[in-house]
Amino acid sequence: MSRFMRLLVLWLWPVMAQAAPVIMVFGDSLSAGYGLPQNQGWVHLLSAKLTPAYQVVNASVSGETTSGGLSRLDSALQQHKPTIVILELGANDGLRGLPLKHSKANLGAMIEKSKASKAKVLLVGMQLPPNFGKPYTQRFADMYSELAQAHKVPLIPFLLEGFADKPEWFQNDMIHPTAAAQPFIVDRVQKALKNFKP
Repeated sequence: MSRFMRLLVLWLWPVMAQAAPVIMVFGDSLSAGYGLPQNQGWVHLLSAKLTPAYQVVNASVSGETTSGGLSRLDSALQQHKPTIVILELGANDGLRGLPLKHSKANLGAMIEKSKASKAKVLLVGMQLPPNFGKPYTQRFADMYSELAQAHKVPLIPFLLEGFADKPEWFQNDMIHPTAAAQPFIVDRVQKALKNFKP
């Protein structure tokens, strides 16, 4: 690339970046990259793969519940104006044993708010450890498929599918994946995004 072209790209880059459709990842610590350097989380890795076709914004907050997410979604939608929202919430509700009817209602409201802002939604599901009891864990897993069907949005049934039973892929807390596991998450999300057009 000539020096002139490099200068032209640098000059136009802010405009190009602004013009790129925005993917907003709206999740909890699993998407915020808890316990990892900022450049090793799956959202950062996804951004590197999708740039310049998309601008990926990480609006995830560690420890976030569906109630907390719902309370800050309007502001995030207004600020980032996403074309696609990747909604990854609910795990903290489940780990705290919160009533699933409230979690489901909150997630449903977030899906509808996102769609009302003209954004498409990719819903990301989670699963709970078996020590929470089969009835609760099954209803928790079913919650995501029921939401996807009711609101007609695509679903990744389980973000950690393929390595959730492998302790070596998790940090010492056995909840958050290591840096080595992040590319597996990226591959799963990127495949799901192929159904969306820029």
